[in-house]
Amino acid sequence: MGRWTLHLSVGIALLAVLLTCSYAEENYCFASRASSCSECLQAGVGCAYCSEEVRTYNGPRCDLHKNIIVHGCQAASIITVKSSQEILKNERINMNLQKSQVSPQSTMMTFLPGEEKNMTVEVFAPEKGPLDLYILMDFSNSMEDDLDNLKKMGNELASLVGRLSNDYTIGFGEFVDKVIEPQTDMRPNKLEQPWPNSDPPFAFKNVIKLTSNVNEFTQKLQKERISGNLDAPEGGFDAILQAAVCGDKIGWRQGSTHLLVFSTESAFHYEADGANVLAGVLPRNDEQCHLNENGSYTEATKQDYPSIPTLVRLLGKNNIIPIFAVTDHSYTYYQKLKEYFPIAEVGLLQEDSSNILQVMETAFTNIRAKMSIRAEDRPKAFEAKFFKESGQIAQYGEFNFQPGKIGKFMMRLKAQRMVDENHVCKMNPNENKAVMRVKPTTFSTGVMVNASILCPTCDCEKSPIRNAPRCNGKGDLVCGKCRCHSGWVGPFCNCSGSGSAADINQCKAKETDEPCSGRGECQECGTCMCYNPNHFEGRYCEYDKTQCQRHAGFLCNDRGSCVKGQCACTEGWTGNACECPTSNQTCLDSKGGICNGRGKCVCGRCECSDSGMEMTSACEPNFQAQLGVCEGTRSCVQCQAWKTGEMKETEKCDKCLFKVIMVDELKKKEEVYESCSFRDEDDDCTYHYTVDNPKDSVKKDLEVQVLKKKGECLYFTSALCSCDNSSRGLCRMVGFKEDEYLLRQSLLTSDHLDTPMVRTGPPKGTDVVRWKVTDNVHRGPNHSQALIKPNPKETIPFPISLRLNRLFSESLTHPDSREGDQLRKEVADNLNELYKQIPGAQKVQKTSFRMQRNAGKRQDYTIMDTVLSAPRSSYPDIVKLTEKNVQSGNFHDLKVVPGYYTVATDREAAGAVEFQEGVESVDVHVPLFVKDEDDDKKQLQVEAVDVPLGIAEIGKRLVNITIIKEHATSIFSFLQPSYTYSRKDGVANIPVSREIIEDGRTQVTYRSRDLTAKDKKDYLTVEGDLTYGPGETQKIVPVRLLELSEKDGLLEDKQVKQFVMDLSNPRQSAKLGRYPRTTVTITDLPEPSVMMFKKGTQNFTTTDPTYTIPVVRTRSPETPATVKWRTKKAQRFELSGPLKFAPGETEKNIVIDPKAYPGPIQPETFQLELFDPSTNASIGDRKTTVVNVTDGAQMAQKGFINRKAASPGGHLLSPENPKAVATGPKSIRLNWEPPPGNPMGYKVKYWIYGDPEKDAQVVDVKTPHADLTNLYPYCDYEMRVCAYNSMGDGYNTDVVTCQTLEDVPGEPGRLAFNVISPTVTQLSWAEPAETNGNITAYEVIYTPIDDDMKPVGPAKKVKIDNPKKRMLLIENLQNAQTYQYKVRAKNSVGWGPFRDATINLASQPARPLSIPIIPDVPIVDAEAGDEYDGYLMYSNEVLKSPVGSKTPSVSGDDYMMNGKWEQNFLFPGGSGTRNLSASSSPMSTLSSNYRGAGGSFTTETTTTYLSGPGGSRRQDVIGGVHTSDVILRKRSENRGYMEENIRDSIVMGDLSSKFPDLDARLAPGIPDTPSRLVFSALGPTALKVSWQEPHCEKDILSYCVLYQLLNGGEMKRINVTNPAENSVIIQDLLPNHSYLFKVKAQSQEGWGPEREGVITIESAVDPKSPLNPVPGSPFTLSTPSAPGPLVFTALSPDSLQLSWEKPRQPNGEILGYVVTCEQLHGGGDMRSFQVNGDGAETSLTVPNLTENMPYKFKVQARTTQGFGPEREGIITIESQDGSALSQHSSQSMTRREVFHMPTEVSTRTNISHTMLDDPFFSDGMMMTTQHTETSGMVTRQITKEVVQRGVMGATTVTKKMFYES
Repeated sequence: MGRWTLHLSVGIALLAVLLTCSYAEENYCFASRASSCSECLQAGVGCAYCSEEVRTYNGPRCDLHKNIIVHGCQAASIITVKSSQEILKNERINMNLQKSQVSPQSTMMTFLPGEEKNMTVEVFAPEKGPLDLYILMDFSNSMEDDLDNLKKMGNELASLVGRLSNDYTIGFGEFVDKVIEPQTDMRPNKLEQPWPNSDPPFAFKNVIKLTSNVNEFTQKLQKERISGNLDAPEGGFDAILQAAVCGDKIGWRQGSTHLLVFSTESAFHYEADGANVLAGVLPRNDEQCHLNENGSYTEATKQDYPSIPTLVRLLGKNNIIPIFAVTDHSYTYYQKLKEYFPIAEVGLLQEDSSNILQVMETAFTNIRAKMSIRAEDRPKAFEAKFFKESGQIAQYGEFNFQPGKIGKFMMRLKAQRMVDENHVCKMNPNENKAVMRVKPTTFSTGVMVNASILCPTCDCEKSPIRNAPRCNGKGDLVCGKCRCHSGWVGPFCNCSGSGSAADINQCKAKETDEPCSGRGECQECGTCMCYNPNHFEGRYCEYDKTQCQRHAGFLCNDRGSCVKGQCACTEGWTGNACECPTSNQTCLDSKGGICNGRGKCVCGRCECSDSGMEMTSACEPNFQAQLGVCEGTRSCVQCQAWKTGEMKETEKCDKCLFKVIMVDELKKKEEVYESCSFRDEDDDCTYHYTVDNPKDSVKKDLEVQVLKKKGECLYFTSALCSCDNSSRGLCRMVGFKEDEYLLRQSLLTSDHLDTPMVRTGPPKGTDVVRWKVTDNVHRGPNHSQALIKPNPKETIPFPISLRLNRLFSESLTHPDSREGDQLRKEVADNLNELYKQIPGAQKVQKTSFRMQRNAGKRQDYTIMDTVLSAPRSSYPDIVKLTEKNVQSGNFHDLKVVPGYYTVATDREAAGAVEFQEGVESVDVHVPLFVKDEDDDKKQLQVEAVDVPLGIAEIGKRLVNITIIKEHATSIFSFLQPSYTYSRKDGVANIPVSREIIEDGRTQVTYRSRDLTAKDKKDYLTVEGDLTYGPGETQKIVPVRLLELSEKDGLLEDKQVKQFVMDLSNPRQSAKLGRYPRTTVTITDLPEPSVMMFKKGTQNFTTTDPTYTIPVVRTRSPETPATVKWRTKKAQRFELSGPLKFAPGETEKNIVIDPKAYPGPIQPETFQLELFDPSTNASIGDRKTTVVNVTDGAQMAQKGFINRKAASPGGHLLSPENPKAVATGPKSIRLNWEPPPGNPMGYKVKYWIYGDPEKDAQVVDVKTPHADLTNLYPYCDYEMRVCAYNSMGDGYNTDVVTCQTLEDVPGEPGRLAFNVISPTVTQLSWAEPAETNGNITAYEVIYTPIDDDMKPVGPAKKVKIDNPKKRMLLIENLQNAQTYQYKVRAKNSVGWGPFRDATINLASQPARPLSIPIIPDVPIVDAEAGDEYDGYLMYSNEVLKSPVGSKTPSVSGDDYMMNGKWEQNFLFPGGSGTRNLSASSSPMSTLSSNYRGAGGSFTTETTTTYLSGPGGSRRQDVIGGVHTSDVILRKRSENRGYMEENIRDSIVMGDLSSKFPDLDARLAPGIPDTPSRLVFSALGPTALKVSWQEPHCEKDILSYCVLYQLLNGGEMKRINVTNPAENSVIIQDLLPNHSYLFKVKAQSQEGWGPEREGVITIESAVDPKSPLNPVPGSPFTLSTPSAPGPLVFTALSPDSLQLSWEKPRQPNGEILGYVVTCEQLHGGGDMRSFQVNGDGAETSLTVPNLTENMPYKFKVQARTTQGFGPEREGIITIESQDGSALSQHSSQSMTRREVFHMPTEVSTRTNISHTMLDDPFFSDGMMMTTQHTETSGMVTRQITKEVVQRGVMGATTVTKKMFYES
């Protein structure tokens, strides 16, 4: 509403807080299942314990305080605990003291787990406070000129520190390195004088203690001489540490700012960097001061350098701020080092350090400007956040306290409940408390915060009532609850624990016959244990927590919890369903009043009085819904001021919400809210008025002032007609009606504007007016964009519109109507035939039909819109050709109406309109050319050019259209344009997405509207406002769907029921996005039933009388359904039959009697299969089940038979009624009834469903129940139990199954990016490997970051509620901005961890800037077409490389890039597969041995590349390993099909085409078979088919392409009459359907044989409409016998790794693959590679490539039947900075990963190969990989060894460095 909404009061902000912060809180108190009072209070803040005695209280003992009260616990019996906060020292800040100060100085806080506390802190820094400046300088020989310059700067240095502080000291230290090899040359003469005129080498000296005497400082500095060492990095870290810890000897003062200036031109040694390993110095640095009386460091050769974390900690502890003044050689090293310190600066020195003083001053200024707050010594148990005075959380460096004034900040300290999945009260008590120092980073003083977490214990636990009567003397009464003695159980300890059966009657409520209401298990003494305590509660599990009242489909409106069948509302809400806010904040209007005085506030919503106008939810005029204030007030102004317009009737005009004021002069435009001008249709005169908010806040109406005198009038005849008297009777004028249009882009609902053109004068006769439109006329000729000339050869779309000579019918608007299809085909055939005259023109696409309003006598005729793609330069030719054929009335055989056409580009358009006889006005359909790159305010100009037909003259020739692009803070949109819901869903949840550009609070209005669905009949209409708080990105609008009435249910002709929902009135500078409207379809048909086997395997014995196999049905059980079943691979029978489910039945059994069939019953394994379901059903995941029949006699010997009678040997019978209930994600409770006899105990065996029982774990218990723990979440377990006594184990029970509860999911699979443009990407991801339940949602967070991975803008969140749609299209990203993307999954338990990736779209297809020159990002060339290039990038977390390295380090738990690790493990019951590829050498061998449960096997893969023409074929058998080598001849160049912009292609040929049999020839002159078919995907339904010209002794005349669905259907034919064309484009394919294609050639002798190929375009489709692809989704080609899509991984600027998947259905057994590589545009030889093996994925390393050169790769499987189809891919290795690869310096890296696996697996793989093998490189690099897998754990360790050789004189030094991290 523009400025209308700028007058919002503070009340709206309060409303947003109310709506966004009042969701039902997490009830961790109840979820803790606390077994004692102390455990309850320790569960977290807000938890309370009810200590009432057991006979009077039946609710939960531990819950939130309010819930305890609702359950009936007396206030006196409720035990709670409170924390405390106390300020210990609080001296006011004294601004007269020239030192930094904070207030308060000391405080004490106690916290309950999960509690947070706030504290405001004042700080003061003097303008020139005390300063200690210590200069630490590198004294190696290369710094000699730097030292000389510093010696000359004594006066300048004094002046500098004087400007920085009135109270300063200055000191000086120098360092070189450890005096030991290899750091120092240890030859005696070099130890005495390493360089001429130099001092002996040393580690560190404190030369000048901090002093205020600058003259003394300068005199001492003059005496110093340079020294020297051997290797390049220096030992500065030793010096920094000594300068930090030797405070007294350095001279640091209390209360001053401590600056340490570290000056060097070299890198640094650090702990365990390899140098000390060679030197033999291994002990860690002890962090103590070791300076002797001369200031020299004495322990340099006895201990290692300090680590970076050590320096960070010690400098922070001693309040020292480092300034690294370094030269260009080492600047990048220290830039990265700086980021580890809370505050530090890096300055760039000149080579001679002549600018060191300027560097110091700049660094000091920057330090003061980037102040942050730190909580030092903060343990993990606490979280600290700091806020500005405004309340906003402060990012790093955002505190800007002005020196000399008192500043403030707020600290929020929170005690964690859980740390690393452990409750804080279970941790070491010392980790729950700390004395933290909170201070600004530049201060030496801070607030001392003594914080501790309370883990309270209840006093009632310390004084239990022993042998309490309430507990029948068999237990102690502790805090109101009986704690039973050994052998007794029950709430009153009145039942023996030896195993008496539960009294079921005690578990029955009065009104039910089922124990525990059928929702729980009756345990000892009549106690009910509810199956799911989160679902059921009560003494008898009688309350269902999901059955309280709902509002808008949400339980208790999601603003409360369901307790004992009633809603317990959170604070601020009331009502039976918590649907009403207690305040009237939600009814406030923009002036702070209630409902604008035009309604009343009822249950938090305004009920507005009827006004006839669109109103907002606060009863204010909703001008946004009426296209703005001017449009919303226009009709009321007309009727009141001029008695004209659509509301001129008095009864309509009286409903206006304001009264106009007629004035002689209007206020200036900038003084009012809006200034409006319109033309009155009654007299064609313009009237002007202004709209403003009322000056009096009491008034509710707008102030509308209307100019009394109208403006110019459009009188064509008198004003414009200049005919002479002789022709005045024939004079006619045409021209545009309006002068200009002002449009807001955010309000546009169409990409066209209907602009009226009018005609005056005698109406007889016809006039045709030609017009044109030009975009961006506001840009001058020298505008930067105007100077960019488009490429004339570029193929662009040309939208074309024609008026067909046929009446319009509604069916033409339906895309699937028969009439529309026929007309669309007719249009395409005729237009394609006509426009083929245009060189380069393609076939028309996207043909649609519509009507044109205000088109005179022709408005009932059909307007056809289509798109022709052609070169940009052909625009004039297309216009001429179109106009010529429109004039003739024929487009080939298509009849059109003369006088109307439009031809447009992306920047201009031309067309014509026709005035028929008697017509005075027609509309010109003007394209607006709206583009993302448009200027903020752009102008189009429409011009009436001439009148080629008729006598009219042109009057008003021009109209200007101005479009304003508003910069929105947020963009609101529905996620998709349509939704489909079943009536049985009950609620249609419609998500409204918000894209955050500038974070804050904002609102948008939503409203539903009837189409064919009717309010209160099919659904309940909704309207209201959605309020989004900071960071919120999505809200759900629930719409209740109603059941059909009996009358509607009987109607046979059921109309599709639809309604729409619109968004309008975005506030706070927001705008509407892509989908401001969505259509909701209500389906009446129930979803089909799903039938499948209950289990994947069934186990029986030969002694079982029958085999009973259960089949279950889910969804829609109210209808009958059938499915057929049959046996497969059974030895003695072949059975089949139907299985019929009656209404309501959800489970049926297939029963097989093995004795009814001939032959003995033997152990066997066979399958059962479900097939042919009824039309209202489908088959689920378990379509088959495996039936295992084992030897019953052997099982009986092992005691697996459940015998009901005691055996003669005295063994116990099996326990009875075993029942298992999951009690958590990792625990199951198994209960049973004891067998007769006196068991000494029980043995419980349990194992994962599907594993062999022999691998079961055994638990020994003494009670008739067992708690199984440390299980896997959401996993099926099987278990048995047997009793034992002195005679041994008794008989086992039958197998009991149980599934553990859900747990939070693992992180999603790797992220993939489909880059659509530099500002638009499609992000997709894989489901988590460990779902731990059913995934219900995903959350995507994307944040703009800088090169150092720090946020530079707000993070934006998007929640995706459909777990099947793991994909998100993100638009309007900042151009050339790097973003971090994070995705996490959610199930019913909660959110899992994030998977993140980093990418810069603008750098694509080059690699992201965050990845250095060698990108470890696999690029899948899987989807691209003629319109854009798409890259699918698999990315993982990108870490910064070690210093000096150009190779990235990449971490991830599922694979490692840098050689691409891919690992898959399938153990017992499956196959063992592993794909390892870490090769960068021309030849590599990978060998793996596996020993699994089923035996062992060995696989070996050999990869060899060969290049050059010619070759041979050989087969060898060596050592039992079969090797087959194939060398291909170089193939001839292909013609006609190669296009650089087609990225995914499959080529089909056969062996005979490569090695032709010269004896088998066709008749002379008949063409051969086309030797190659190339399929290239252009889209999910479009395909390009190319072929290679076949050999023929005579000229080829034509080609024929035939295609049809593989499963049958109409055979379609395309004739290609031009023999020079050998490709066609097919647009009408179905996604995910296989097609058979045939191509043949014709000569004058006849048709040749056909080449066949089968191909499928795979893409994501709408589940409810499987023939419609999801817009923007990926697509790729597949054929069962072609290798999978090619994956390229760049290894270096001249080598890459190529990977592909095994064909799904190869024609024969795969022997290997043939790979060819050639330059895309010719040049160079074709290289051929042979790859042996048939693994699931195969890799090949290709060396000796050229940077920035596109290559085409082809991969073809070689099988026992010949060669399969080829897969093609195009790739370019692009450089970024052009740096040479030989810049690799020393680098070491270890990667260690641990996988938990089943036992009895032992694998060892050793791979060793050279990564860099170039004689021009001075450094070599070797990678060694070791795998050791034993005892259920796999450890992977990779150590990279760098061998660096340097030459010094005649001596060669070789160093080997090993580094493990």
